[in-house]
Amino acid sequence: MKYLCLGYLNKEKMDVLQKDEVDDIMLECQPHLKELYNSGHVLVDTGVGEEVKSLRRVDGEIEVGTGQLTQLEKIIGSAFILEAENIEKAVQIASLHPTVQVSRGEQLGWEIEIRAIDSFDLKE
Repeated sequence: MKYLCLGYLNKEKMDVLQKDEVDDIMLECQPHLKELYNSGHVLVDTGVGEEVKSLRRVDGEIEVGTGQLTQLEKIIGSAFILEAENIEKAVQIASLHPTVQVSRGEQLGWEIEIRAIDSFDLKE
């Protein structure tokens, strides 16, 4: 089974940090990322940019919006897909991620959401 893991952060708390503080935190993340990747369960890991566009159909036309679909205190900062036997194993693997391993993450509102996902065969 595949799982989508979304890493959230509190943008306001992150934005008050100086660049050197952010750099130090990112360095602290590296050994945890290495351990996560070495688990052999991570299929894709990406950082997520701040610019957001949303699409929806309105009166038969596609409407392009700006901003998140829901206004949250936290924004998505990373996304990764992992493979695991079940959600409990996915939680165990995701717990290696810096989001929950780096101590400053707690102060910065870091957290991970884990959701089972389906794959679709696009070959027809």
